[in-house]
Amino acid sequence: MKTGLKRFCINCLGALLCISLSLASAQESVEQAQFRREGERVADACGRFSFKAAPMCGYTLFTDHPLHIAAGSMPPLNGFGLGGAFVWAKNTNNWRMNWDFDAVGSIGGAWRGGGYMQVMHTPRGTKPAVVVVIPGPAESGKTEEKKKRERLTHPYTVLNLYAQAISLNKVNYFGIGNDTSLTGASTFGMSETIVGGSVIKPVFEWPAIQGLNLTLMAEVNGRLINVRADNGQSVPSIGTLYTNATAPGLTSQPGFVQFGEGIRIKPVVGDRLQLNYLGNIQEFSAPSNSRYSFLRWTADLAHTFYLYGYSESARPGGAGSSPDQCADTTTKCPGVSLTRNLSGSIGVRLLLSESINSASSVVPFYFQPTLGGQDINSALTLGSYQDYRYRAPNLLLLQGIFEHSIWGPIGMQFMADQGRVAADRGDLGFSHLRHSFAAGLTLRAGAFPMVYVMFAWGSEGNHNIFNMNTSLLGGSLRPSLY
Repeated sequence: MKTGLKRFCINCLGALLCISLSLASAQESVEQAQFRREGERVADACGRFSFKAAPMCGYTLFTDHPLHIAAGSMPPLNGFGLGGAFVWAKNTNNWRMNWDFDAVGSIGGAWRGGGYMQVMHTPRGTKPAVVVVIPGPAESGKTEEKKKRERLTHPYTVLNLYAQAISLNKVNYFGIGNDTSLTGASTFGMSETIVGGSVIKPVFEWPAIQGLNLTLMAEVNGRLINVRADNGQSVPSIGTLYTNATAPGLTSQPGFVQFGEGIRIKPVVGDRLQLNYLGNIQEFSAPSNSRYSFLRWTADLAHTFYLYGYSESARPGGAGSSPDQCADTTTKCPGVSLTRNLSGSIGVRLLLSESINSASSVVPFYFQPTLGGQDINSALTLGSYQDYRYRAPNLLLLQGIFEHSIWGPIGMQFMADQGRVAADRGDLGFSHLRHSFAAGLTLRAGAFPMVYVMFAWGSEGNHNIFNMNTSLLGGSLRPSLY
């Protein structure tokens, strides 16, 4: 009797345990499930330490969701940023929403933090398509790649909202114009807070031009700037060598409301040539001090010829290039690809930017574009020169890039740049161009960010450049810092 009672109690306890586990599982929220699944993926990748497992463990820690390590290069001279990011995505019948909150800091004291939200209109629950195809030889009529691209592309509206703050301890300033010298080197620190949003409206069907990929864009941002002295460096602080006359905006930095309108076309000609043309206008208005209000227009004309055929996965910044793009409830960021498929491209780019201001107004120096090394957005131009070497309201850049795969995610890149800046629009032209060359290795694979290590040379000397794409700094769309 006692044995039967004991067995009955054990069976009851087992049944109650099963019921409680079922109820707990049923009560698990979507958020809890996401954290649980991430924990399982991290445990699977990092549970056992070995030399072979280390890369996948690191990859999981840096790209998984909803939490991952945020890492990437800060603007030049401000070190490498490391911190954390929280990303989340939600799909409804007509909308896909992504959130990203991240913060990073460098050893030198520079930091950045912000919150970003992307809302994408996806009627009938359509999810953004990711095109990952292996290009093959062209066939008569439309290739399979073309058919896939046309079938998967979605012309839906995207809304981006963001609030971001950044603090930089060191930015170079050599004066304004194309004839500044190294003897005028100085540094300053700055912080900038940006609150705003942008709208991107793709228009993929155009009766007059077959295959035209056209996008309309608009933005509005509030910008707060603070420029400070940078003492304790090997070169003087900006206030030691320059005044408000030679560095407009040095003594005071009003708040700005900045509007922007633009248009982009990205047609694919045949199976190999990708055109990427951008034209935009930005209006910077300083309500408290109209002396610093101005307008800037930019034309960025890029041409990329793919040696082995066009594909979304082959192009820089292509599909799945950041952790946020795969931060939904089902998708895992793709791993590092070791494919032996060849990829290569030749790019030619013309960038022209001009500022327009009244006779009584000036363009603040901290909003002027730069050439040399990397600019404040980490774009590489005239790499052999010091970072931020040439600064002015008007800029012209001619850039050629050759990139080719070597093995798996490792590739090589060669760059040839020439450009100049001008204080007055009338002085901008193709004379007195500065020249620079750079060569090095690149790393790109799936969602893994692009890393490049370059050696650049030119008339002012050599420059070694290491940069990790800021994709792992959360990966969301971020506003330009100038």
